[in-house]
Amino acid sequence: MGEDNRTSVTEFIFLGLSQDPQTQALLFFLFLLIYLLTVLGNLLIIILIHTDPRLHTPMYFFLRNLSFADLCFSTTTVPQVLIHFLVKKKTISFVGCSTQIVVLLLVGCTDCALLAVMSYDRYVAVCKPLHYSTIMTHWVCVQLAVGSWASGAFVSLVDATFTLRLPYRGNNVINHFFCEAPALLKLASADTYSTEMAIFAMGVIILLAPVSLILISYWNIISTVIQMQSGEGRLKVFSTCGSHLIVVGLFYGSAIFAYMRPNSKTMNEKDKMISVFYSAVTPMLNPIIYSLRNKDVKGALRRMTSR
Repeated sequence: MGEDNRTSVTEFIFLGLSQDPQTQALLFFLFLLIYLLTVLGNLLIIILIHTDPRLHTPMYFFLRNLSFADLCFSTTTVPQVLIHFLVKKKTISFVGCSTQIVVLLLVGCTDCALLAVMSYDRYVAVCKPLHYSTIMTHWVCVQLAVGSWASGAFVSLVDATFTLRLPYRGNNVINHFFCEAPALLKLASADTYSTEMAIFAMGVIILLAPVSLILISYWNIISTVIQMQSGEGRLKVFSTCGSHLIVVGLFYGSAIFAYMRPNSKTMNEKDKMISVFYSAVTPMLNPIIYSLRNKDVKGALRRMTSR
C-alpha cells in the first residue's frame, strides 16, 4: 500500500495545443483575444441585466445565469492555457487538476440545462404569449435556475468521483491543454469501463435530454412562426432561432463528441480542437448571439452610457 502511495501521480504535464514556439505565440494572442471578449461580453450582460429594470424579465434572468456560468467556464481553463503558452513545462498538480474537472463539469453541465430552460422560455413566449406571465412567474424562474445549477452539481459530483477514484501511477503526461475526464481516463492504471459507463449515463441526462427539449421547443416555435401573418415577425424569430441553434449545435455537438463516445487510448489533434469550441469559443459567442444583437440590450447599453 505504501509503495502505491509513493508511486501515485502528484502532478500532470500537458502536451498542449502545439510544440512549435511560433504557433504557441500566435495561439497565445488568439486565446487572449477570445478570453478578453468572453470576460467583457459576459460581464457587460450581467451588469446591464442587474442595473436595468427593463431587463428584469425571465429571459434575461436565465441569460444572467448563463453569462455567469460561461465566465466561470472560460476562467477555469483559458488563463492557465495562456500561462502554458509562455512556459516550457506545462504542469498542474493533482489537486489543481481535480478542481478543474469538478468546476468545469459543474458550470458546463449547468450551461447545458440553462440552454434547455431558455429554449422552453422562448417556446412559452412565442407559442403561448397570452399565458406567458402566468406560466413564467418569478418563482418558477428561480426554481428552473436552481434546478439547472443542482443538475450541474449532481453530474459533476458523479463524473468527478468516478474519474478521480481511479489510480493514476506512472504515466502523467496528458495529451491535452486542460484537465477533463476523457483525457484523464487515458492515463488511469486500472480498467475504466465502469467510469466510462457512468460518464455516458450522465451524458444522456445532461446532454441528450436537454438537446431533445431544445429541438422540441424550437420545432414548436418554428411551426407557430410559419403561421404568423407578419413577414417581419417571421423573419425576426427565424433570425433569433437560427442564431440560438448555431450556439446549441456548437456547444452540444462538441460536448457530445467528447463525452458520449467510447474512450480511445489516444487523444488526437481533432479531439483538442473540439474541446477548444466548448471551453473557449462558445462562452465568447453566447453573449454576442443571445443578447448583444438585440434592441433591448442595445437600449440598456445606451441608457447606461448616457447617464
